[in-house]
Amino acid sequence: MADTQYILPNDIGVSSLDCREAFRLLSPTERLYAHHLSRAAWYGGLAVLLQTSPEAPYIYALLSRLFRAQDPDQLRQHALAEGLTEEEYQEKLERVILGSEAAQQHPEEVRGLWQTCGELMFSLEPRLRHLGLGKEGITTYFSGNCTMEDAKLAQEFLDSQNLSAYNTRLFKEVDGEGKPHYEVRLASVLGSEPSLDSEVTSKLKSYEFRGSPFQVTRGDYAPILQKVVEQLEKAKAYAANSHQGQMLAQYIESFTQGSIEAHKRGSRFWIQDKGPIVESYIGFIESYRDPFGSRGEFEGFVAVVNKAMSAKFERLVASAEQLLKELPWPPTFEKDKFLTPDFTSLDVLTFAGSGIPAGINIPNYDDLRQTEGFKNVSLGNVLAVAYATQREKLTFLEEDDKDLYILWKGPSFDVQVGLHELLGHGSGKLFVQDEKGAFNFDQETVINPETGEQIQSWYRSGETWDSKFSTIASSYEECRAESVGLYLCLHPQVLEIFGFEGADAEDVIYVNWLNMVRAGLLALEFYTPEAFNWRQAHMQARFVILRVLLEAGEGLITITPTTGSDGRPDARVRLDRSKIRSVGKPALERFLRRLQVLKSTGDVAGGRALYEGYAAVTDAPPECFLTLRDTVLLRKESRKLIVQPNTRLEGSDVQLLEYEASAAGLIRSFSERFPEDGPELEEILTQLATADARFWKGPSEAPSGQA
Repeated sequence: MADTQYILPNDIGVSSLDCREAFRLLSPTERLYAHHLSRAAWYGGLAVLLQTSPEAPYIYALLSRLFRAQDPDQLRQHALAEGLTEEEYQEKLERVILGSEAAQQHPEEVRGLWQTCGELMFSLEPRLRHLGLGKEGITTYFSGNCTMEDAKLAQEFLDSQNLSAYNTRLFKEVDGEGKPHYEVRLASVLGSEPSLDSEVTSKLKSYEFRGSPFQVTRGDYAPILQKVVEQLEKAKAYAANSHQGQMLAQYIESFTQGSIEAHKRGSRFWIQDKGPIVESYIGFIESYRDPFGSRGEFEGFVAVVNKAMSAKFERLVASAEQLLKELPWPPTFEKDKFLTPDFTSLDVLTFAGSGIPAGINIPNYDDLRQTEGFKNVSLGNVLAVAYATQREKLTFLEEDDKDLYILWKGPSFDVQVGLHELLGHGSGKLFVQDEKGAFNFDQETVINPETGEQIQSWYRSGETWDSKFSTIASSYEECRAESVGLYLCLHPQVLEIFGFEGADAEDVIYVNWLNMVRAGLLALEFYTPEAFNWRQAHMQARFVILRVLLEAGEGLITITPTTGSDGRPDARVRLDRSKIRSVGKPALERFLRRLQVLKSTGDVAGGRALYEGYAAVTDAPPECFLTLRDTVLLRKESRKLIVQPNTRLEGSDVQLLEYEASAAGLIRSFSERFPEDGPELEEILTQLATADARFWKGPSEAPSGQA
């Protein structure tokens, strides 16, 4: 049972992102701008391979080599001609690869790649199943011998030097006397060579911190970031205004020098670029996949405005200041001034990273969000893929809920995403004492509503939400935003903005709450009992909300184990819609207030106790969640794969290349993404991976200075 969640079926669903109409409406200049930004994003996205696992770059290089020589149809025909059956073609990857055209053309290279990653690719050894530090999992944000204690020490060092962890990795080597030496490596085009002075240059040196040597270096992912910079330079020529031009100039500076401060400056210009036709963001952004929770995965997206849906979001933005007053914490816990953000619905042209979200609220820099503002983005064509639900594959719902769920899931999700991004991530104040000792709140008059006392804790200079709350920061914040969405969707004004009144509005509320409760149950797939940890921030957040609503009692929610028509274990989730306002809302109100107060005051101990308490998964009755988890794994449906289009420059025209929604279409989209420099990229990735391979080698995975 435990292994099934790590095995994907061969018939996994595949969907295509449709942005044909949005792209058609772009002017020639806008298309060129979008094209070069897309190229930058796709190149930068390759860094994610180096941020995931030691074998990931080799897997990519192997598959790239394989499908450059033969497209999927040719490879299949070749394999069948070599004597494999259709079933063997799906199952016997080693035979397919070693018998391929690529292997015949370059036998040593292909066999070498296979030997490097083949076994690791399929390994179900417990530590290799999921991301984690030390013995808890695998990650290449840290060398294999780093522990959570090393991660904490490094974070304290970074805070002491006012360095952000977002674009770093940490490598530990142990000398002959058993003393650890740490390298903090910044992502940049430039390495150790002399360069024009920047804010980064002075930081590149050796330090002694709490008895441990630290060395700050740069040049991580250098050849990849060089290609990103080249495309951003080209995009500058087609920028629609000075904000976009200055934004790109700062991104170029950031990726060249390794400067997060430059990326912040670029983000300021990005916030000021209101309502662009072509929207984009790029950099080391989300920290979900860092086991410590502070390093950013490279991400880049390019999207085009959907004007009809954006008009609804604009009306939500116009109501935001009024709706913020409805949230269950005192005005002193809200930002001093609501900085009216952009909120647009976009159709994604390109999204490079480890996954594609339905909505985004960025930048993630606390200081910018508090003083400069942010932008909200709902990704319309991604939501359209998420809406597509087959009745027979709807698990854990009552039969009489299924048709209603299918009818209203899409519209309710629009409402939830809008509230989650704008008023969830966009709300709340952090209490801060700056480097001069000044506070951004009145210590005498601001009262903690949970204790009735003055504020006892706050963020000091250099501390951020991510650095302080570390491993729970991402999930805690997603939980707060999801809770805001559930809470405010009960407000009639919100539903009117999205065009829902009367019985329809009530159905939207019911399906939104039902979807969250079901999602909390489905989330159990992403809990690892052996390590007592959660592997996905949003899923953990939804489980916590389920626990809060179950705790409210009075029959609001019931989860009943059943036996399915196939004779195997099943379960049914029921939500009493008559008790959403009378029981659910007060419970959510109390929980939301506690979440915000603990976040505002930087109370890490209180925040951990609250959040980890609700996130605990046990087999205690009446729910018996560990047993339910087995049922969830038994009934799970694999997440869809998403095929994205490409853009191609033909003379001065940009063409949109679309692909069928199939495994072959997905492969072709990747093969045609880098038509000219595929071999070069394969070499870059394998060279970068090989240069650091010693950090994950050996039984003890403890590199020494002599390694």
